[in-house]
Amino acid sequence: MIKQANKTECELLGSLIGVWIGDKGMDITPEPEGPDKNPLHETIDFAVVGVIDNADKQDLEAVWYYQVARKQSDDRIFHDQTGHWMWDPSDYTVMYFLTITRAVSVLAVGRYDGSPDADGNIVLNVAASLESNDWQIIQSPFMCENARTIEFTHSLVVGGDTLKYVEVTALDIYGNIFPHSDQNELRRVA
Repeated sequence: MIKQANKTECELLGSLIGVWIGDKGMDITPEPEGPDKNPLHETIDFAVVGVIDNADKQDLEAVWYYQVARKQSDDRIFHDQTGHWMWDPSDYTVMYFLTITRAVSVLAVGRYDGSPDADGNIVLNVAASLESNDWQIIQSPFMCENARTIEFTHSLVVGGDTLKYVEVTALDIYGNIFPHSDQNELRRVA
């Protein structure tokens, strides 16, 4: 059962609500001859889901989002994903669930004690791993054979109308493991 909520009723995640646009993004893929850097611009749209009563034992604050990143060089869609941020204030658990259009899903976890950083920002750090029993990465057989994700970390910092993130995905491509990273700074426009 979902209790209808508005931005102000979402204690932690309400600060994410809105449309964010950023043109300072960078996708970095290590290559033998040096890193392949792709500047990108993107839009992330966050919306309130509400407070979810989970089996009469857990109340989860939840927001939904949709993210599209485009290469600055040709404006082609580079990355498309959707998911949820969830927070259980009873035990300070932050959960991040995402699905990308390459048939990969991630359920990552972190802790947030409710305190902003020294600058007043909310900082959310989450992680998932193929080896975790609880916080995992699920992917298609094609991705497992060609570009398997083995670890995932995401750090999100939001303060006022500025949102920054850094995401690092450890990939196993044909037996070679390397970190692939994405980062951006976005401004709330709506």
